[in-house]
Amino acid sequence: MQKIRILLADDNQEILETVQNLLDSPFDVVGHVTDGEALVESAIKHKPDVIVSDISMPKLSGIQAVGRLRESGYTPKVVFLTVCEDPEIREAAIQTGALGYVLKHSIATDLLVALDEAVAGRTFSSL
Repeated sequence: MQKIRILLADDNQEILETVQNLLDSPFDVVGHVTDGEALVESAIKHKPDVIVSDISMPKLSGIQAVGRLRESGYTPKVVFLTVCEDPEIREAAIQTGALGYVLKHSIATDLLVALDEAVAGRTFSSL
């Protein structure tokens, strides 16, 4: 069985490394980027099954980047990884079609669950 391909996006290198280490074995991490414009470019290039993205990043937010991908017709599954506990921001993320909303302080307990749910087409939120 082929591993699920994941693209990571976060402007915090420590978070990228933590998430990559967590996901490397069960998934195929095809790349990682540190800003929203690079997220759009890398997603179009690598065509991941799932994008795990921070919301607040330079150049374009994660929400804006995913919106651009959707406008282009590319619709990977998306799990947002964020520190933002604002229900309005979560709603904006879900409106882009995201299936997951994981708070960064819950990475260890929630990220793998959120990814499993997203791959199955179901939603998950830490909030």
